[in-house]
Amino acid sequence: MRAIPPGMTAADMSMKVDPATRGRVIDGAVASLNEFYVFPEVAKKMEQALRARQKKGEYDAVEDAEAFAELLRDHLRQVSHDKHLSVDFSPAVLPKDEAPRNPDADARMRAQMERDNCLFQKAERLSSNIGYVKFNAFLPPDVCGPTAIAAMNFLGNVDAIIFDLRDNGGGDPKMVALISTYLFDQPTHLNDIYNRKEDATTQFWTLPYVPGKRLAGKPVFVLTSKYTFSAAEDFAYNIKNLKRGTIIGETTGGGAHPVSGQRIDDHFMIVVPSGRSVSPITKTDWEGTGVEPDIKVPADQALEVAKEKAAEQIRNDPANKK
Repeated sequence: MRAIPPGMTAADMSMKVDPATRGRVIDGAVASLNEFYVFPEVAKKMEQALRARQKKGEYDAVEDAEAFAELLRDHLRQVSHDKHLSVDFSPAVLPKDEAPRNPDADARMRAQMERDNCLFQKAERLSSNIGYVKFNAFLPPDVCGPTAIAAMNFLGNVDAIIFDLRDNGGGDPKMVALISTYLFDQPTHLNDIYNRKEDATTQFWTLPYVPGKRLAGKPVFVLTSKYTFSAAEDFAYNIKNLKRGTIIGETTGGGAHPVSGQRIDDHFMIVVPSGRSVSPITKTDWEGTGVEPDIKVPADQALEVAKEKAAEQIRNDPANKK
């Protein structure tokens, strides 16, 4: 189901594509892949696959715009196996790349994130003084930092903490760094992101300062599912490889590549993974494989297992014994 944008009707949501449009979209997608995709050799393979299908006439009978975008996405993923890669259709005209930012649209987006409480669902103190926080995205800290800080400060005196990322689809690595900072008392190198087009690497470290108490040394548990994706996987991968906590649940979705949206024409765009994560510890990432939990259980059982493990560690900690 697709939401109907303001000022449009249900009839406006569908659009037919003619041979010229199909050709233009394929050409635009191929050009963006060759310019931006993180692995140039894979971009060439995707181009060859699309051109072969185009030559055989596999797209000739596809007239629905959204169906055409989905078909291209599926064919590109069959080659790349990259879950971040997508071709999207928009019934509304897409802004041009050189168009100035729309302050009203930015304000509406910010207001919606705040109204949604930045997708923070719960921050609770459970029995045995275990902290529990569930949030479903790592949204930008310039908007959602205060919400994350409030949640972590609420749990600033717990003896162990559980991060529930079972429904977390990812977001901004800067928010990963902000929340991670509460778990370390020394500057800690979390992750790097390499950008192919710029041929540059950005390092992500814990922050020099965060408001409130830190939970350095306290047991950490991260709950995962097959829906845990992208920046949420980044958080789990860092915690696991830094040996800072225990991952409990299911293997995550396997999307490690940051993306950039490239406009093809008024109604089509391609979301191109333009970089890759590089762990300072493993020298690789979780792309295509996901993050393997330390304790593998069905996602719906992960919280109970985490509570048991947390309570056990708290009981066995000499600092908690009188």
